[in-house]
Amino acid sequence: MTSWLRTYGSVPLCLLLFCLVVAVCAQRSSASDSVCWSPSITSCKECLSRGPQCAWCFKEDFLDGAVASQRCDLPVKLLRRGCEPEFMEQSEVKVEVNATTSTTQVSPQDISVTLRPGSQASVVVAVKQLKRYPVDLYYLVDVSASMQENLDHLKTVGVALSLRMTEHSSDLQLGFGSFVDKPVSPYINVHPSKISNPCSDYEIRCRPAHGFHHVLGMTGNISEFTRVIKRQRISGNMDTPEGGLDALLQAAVCQRDLGWRPEAKRLLLLMTDQPSHLALDSRVAGIVTPNDGLCHLENNVYTGSTRQDHPSVGQLSDKLLENHMYLIFAVEKQQYKWYEALVHLLPGSYLGRLGLFQAPNLIELVVDAYKKLLSEVSISVSVEDKAVSRYWVSVSPLCPNGSMVKDQSCSGVQPDQTVYFNITIGMHSCPDNGEDEDVKVVVRPVGYNESTVVRIHSKCACSCGSTRRCNDETQSPCRETQGITNREQRPQNGLIQNSDRDSNWNCRADGSDMDCSGRGVCDCGRCLCDETRLGTVYGKYCERDDFSCPYEGGLICGGRGVCVSGECVCEDGWTGDSCGCPVSTATCQSANGLICSGQGSCVCGKCVCDDPRQTGDFCERCPACQSTCQSYWKCVDCHLSHGLTQKEAGHCNSTCESLVGYRDDVLGQAGEKWIQCMYISNDSCRYRFQTSSQSGQTQLHISTRAECASNSRLVGTFLCVFALTVLCGMVVVAVSRLLLQKRNLTPGGAAEVTVYHCTGKDLSYIPTSNEKTVTYRRESPPDRPVEMHIQDSKMPLGDPWQY
Repeated sequence: MTSWLRTYGSVPLCLLLFCLVVAVCAQRSSASDSVCWSPSITSCKECLSRGPQCAWCFKEDFLDGAVASQRCDLPVKLLRRGCEPEFMEQSEVKVEVNATTSTTQVSPQDISVTLRPGSQASVVVAVKQLKRYPVDLYYLVDVSASMQENLDHLKTVGVALSLRMTEHSSDLQLGFGSFVDKPVSPYINVHPSKISNPCSDYEIRCRPAHGFHHVLGMTGNISEFTRVIKRQRISGNMDTPEGGLDALLQAAVCQRDLGWRPEAKRLLLLMTDQPSHLALDSRVAGIVTPNDGLCHLENNVYTGSTRQDHPSVGQLSDKLLENHMYLIFAVEKQQYKWYEALVHLLPGSYLGRLGLFQAPNLIELVVDAYKKLLSEVSISVSVEDKAVSRYWVSVSPLCPNGSMVKDQSCSGVQPDQTVYFNITIGMHSCPDNGEDEDVKVVVRPVGYNESTVVRIHSKCACSCGSTRRCNDETQSPCRETQGITNREQRPQNGLIQNSDRDSNWNCRADGSDMDCSGRGVCDCGRCLCDETRLGTVYGKYCERDDFSCPYEGGLICGGRGVCVSGECVCEDGWTGDSCGCPVSTATCQSANGLICSGQGSCVCGKCVCDDPRQTGDFCERCPACQSTCQSYWKCVDCHLSHGLTQKEAGHCNSTCESLVGYRDDVLGQAGEKWIQCMYISNDSCRYRFQTSSQSGQTQLHISTRAECASNSRLVGTFLCVFALTVLCGMVVVAVSRLLLQKRNLTPGGAAEVTVYHCTGKDLSYIPTSNEKTVTYRRESPPDRPVEMHIQDSKMPLGDPWQY
């Protein structure tokens, strides 16, 4: 500790913390970069199991000499190393919709999805609410003794309900069934006299107790329904709870016996005044066999009541969904709380509270429940039991009002409106055997007789393209030749030769005296490159790698070349140490067609100006330089001083670097760009000249015509301007004196000032005289100061001084 403080005591704590953060970030970055790569990966299957972002390159000569684990990486990295997309085996997600089948309420009906471990896919299922469905309504009534009065009220419901439902349905059919409880002890009295007539003590003839009795199948004959209800009699049992859930499951699964129509909305109405038995309750009666969820009706009587336990709530929920049932509970208010908790566990169920089971109350309950259930659209997604642990499902509905709710349902849906459900299915892992499998996922809108089937094909094995060869087998690089391997000694010309020694020459590059560039071992004429923590070593002679060359933009060789023996071998069109310089100079060509405006050279795709004062992408600006015209003034002046003759032009060679010519005019030639300039000589003559740079040479054309003014004309012009200036000054002075001295004298000798209201303002506020009182104080006599007041009147404005 002391040595640590001695070494680092002077280092600020913040610097140490910064270094620690950088180290942690670097470690995390390294871990994220190696999410696919691992030295233990030797096959395509192991590679893809690391995640959906990983890919395996099965190209035969990919990274020749590198270990098999280098074939597994992110697709973008494999592309940089030379593996084309057609040679990559990677996680692909496919979603195919079977458009051959169409439905009116739920679409699409059949979807195929291909997944790999860690991947996911999304599908959209549309559910449309139609108008005026045909309706099947089955009354399942508790006929225990306490329901006698309620059963009497039910006898008048049929006709009135049929008339009321015509407003909402095009076709109504009714059915009827009854239940009490399991006919075994301790649920009923098993005395022989009580079995046939549970009400013998009250001298009333009752029906024997029963688990479920199907009385009337679906019928549109309302008179028949009323007649059957009138013939019903009550029964009796011992305990308070009834076998309602047991009877509900049979009413849901025995579709053929009850006459449920496939195209109708199915309403199952349970009427009771007591709670129901749940799963495991029947153990007190010695019944331990779980409910199998199947139909057990013989002669319309549930025969499995004494052999099977009550169903669980989850089992009942599944059966209601499978058979597209809406469940309505009509219970008295004393049992409302018990059934309220149950409804939350059963999708597509509705709870109605009734004070009395009278006909008007039941009719309103059924109509309200029907409208409420149809206006709420929800779905249930189920995965096959064998694959539940390997998949996950997420549902996100989009309601007609535009809202996106979280509870997989939309409320207030009107007829002809559509609800869209975005269903995302993801795959956790492959089966234990690692083989591909097909799994079925069923999407069921609650209460609808249509559903969507999503068929998932999981890809756990690698196909590796059409070649079916993934290059992940562990094999020796030595090939068998005529039944004898290269490792063996073979006779040749009567001599024994060590083939390994000869084959090692295949591991040396031309001009090299080291096997595999010193970065690998030679095995049967093939280099097996070393593994390093810095990166990948590969190539026929292990001459390539992805770490020893310059980087640009975070990529080795700028992503535009490969690293060979520590130097970048650039792709066509690129050069430079890191392949960052384009060979083409098109990017340096200025608008005038010259490279860098003729003022520089193109280096790595950018202009480097000859003069450091020049700026701009094409060296086109030079704020500190002379203008183009001004730079030729000395040259033009030299030619003018020698008379503008070709004979004397040679005297100006040291002043002019351009080709100078004389012309009567200086209009540029067609197709050339000329700069028009002017030069004024010492004798005030104007000479026009033009300059142009073409093909790397500067040309200068000087006009032989001078624009000069004569001396007499200049003198005359100067005199005229001078005389006019003097005359104007005299006039201004005279007018000023007249304005200042003009006044009228009054008889009293006072001067009367004439006020000129040049500004239009009233000048009466200007005082004509001013008085000033001066007070002097002196100390005489000493005991009292004496004050003297002098009035000083100022001269009126405009009066002359008088002495």
